[in-house]
Amino acid sequence: MDEPRVTVVTRVGCHACEVAEADVARICADLGLGWTAQDVDADPELRAEFGDRVPVILVDGDEHGYWKVEEERLRRALTR
Repeated sequence: MDEPRVTVVTRVGCHACEVAEADVARICADLGLGWTAQDVDADPELRAEFGDRVPVILVDGDEHGYWKVEEERLRRALTR
C-alpha cells in the first residue's frame, strides 16, 4: 500500500482530535485512501510546530487545516 495521504496530528485525551480522527477515517475509507495519526507530544518538532492547535490535518505532508475537518474541502483535496 502507498504511503497514507492524510495525517492527523493529535494529542491523547483531546476530544476534538478524536472527532477529527473519526471524520478522517470515514472520509479516507470512502475514497479508498490510507491515513495515519501522529501524537504531537511524542515528537518535539511536531510539538513545537503544532502543539497549541491540534488537531492538525496534513495532506501529502502539507498543512491542510486545524481544529476541525472541513469535509468538502478535504474531499476536494484528496480527489485532485
